[in-house]
Amino acid sequence: MKARHDEVLRLLHEGGDPTSLGKEMSTLREMSAYCEKVAEINAERLSLQELLEETEASGDEDSKDMIDEIKDELEQLKVQLQPLSQRMHKSLIPVLNPDDVEDLTSSDVVIDIRAGTGGDEACLFAAEIMAGYEAIAKSGGDGGKSWDIEILSCSTTDLGGVKEASLAVSSRGGGGGGGYGYESFDVASDDAPEDEDMAQKLLQQLGPYGFFQYESGVHRVQRVPVNDNKLQTSAVAVGVLPAIPEGALGNALPPTELKIDVMRASGAGGQHVNTTESAVRITHIPTGIMAYMQEERSQHKNKSKAMRLVAARVHSLRKQQALQERSNARSSLMGGGDRSERVRTYNFPQDRITDHRCKVSVQGVQSWLSDGSMVGKFAPHLYKMERDDRTAALEEELDDSGKNGKKRRKK
Repeated sequence: MKARHDEVLRLLHEGGDPTSLGKEMSTLREMSAYCEKVAEINAERLSLQELLEETEASGDEDSKDMIDEIKDELEQLKVQLQPLSQRMHKSLIPVLNPDDVEDLTSSDVVIDIRAGTGGDEACLFAAEIMAGYEAIAKSGGDGGKSWDIEILSCSTTDLGGVKEASLAVSSRGGGGGGGYGYESFDVASDDAPEDEDMAQKLLQQLGPYGFFQYESGVHRVQRVPVNDNKLQTSAVAVGVLPAIPEGALGNALPPTELKIDVMRASGAGGQHVNTTESAVRITHIPTGIMAYMQEERSQHKNKSKAMRLVAARVHSLRKQQALQERSNARSSLMGGGDRSERVRTYNFPQDRITDHRCKVSVQGVQSWLSDGSMVGKFAPHLYKMERDDRTAALEEELDDSGKNGKKRRKK
């Protein structure tokens, strides 16, 4: 790492490409500084260890105080080395997982929202979550850009609730891409300006999928319904799926894997709904994943929406399967978007939102929910948690490798 840092520095001085080399230099600078500091400490430890061995070998009774002093210094150096090693690991492991970075920074997103237990109250809460997501998406996920929102499908109740809905959120010209993937990112305090700055940098480089990905799971609400006087607990399931670009749909879903049915739409909507075969149902045969669309008057438009929804769901399934095969390092999080796990509770009587994965709570339920800002509040904590999981996995792998090496040397 240090050698590469020096090489990049030399290339810059010799007139190399300042854009690409400058980005690489920013990722190497912090790591190089840690390497230098660790090398200095290790050199000092080696020198003290040699002095300790010489002093102990002398057998001089008057050298006892010196031996104690050397041991104290060695212990102090050991204490200094431990946090440096931890920081080196964090500098070595980027905030955004390299295996997912393209999806996180560039992919658009499809968000499935479905009311769960709780009847009408669950449907009303689903409508509030949907409105919050729409509001935060319009502001570009706190990244200063405006994202496009398209309602692919939405089934509502007479009270204004949402039974189930699918939203597509797309960026204009791609996602974020800020170059902060390898920077230090530690959320230690909500009041620390540097932490807020790093969180903002992270949010700026995320695309729609990266911004919303940790919304997947069960969102639980506790409040007293308007037509009741008892506290009720309801739930809404959210699924977050990376969208497939329309130009790539043919490769992602070969026609031979699809079953497409057309039919008359059902429900309210006048004569057109019941007399025109505009509704479309697409089934992905290998997985059984299905999407039904009747929102548009045009069969062609309904087919296009259904195709996008099926493609996103199939891609998400494949992504989860690949993740399970690749590693279980993110077992403490939701993985690829498990909808069955409770991720967050919105407690209205206590005016508190709690994310159960990162154990972070905020006050002011309505303000965070109404504009969707809770997404940007919890996402940095969850990305840090996921990075810590990868760090722990690397440390465990290095420990196992070291133990195996010792066993081989003994043989």
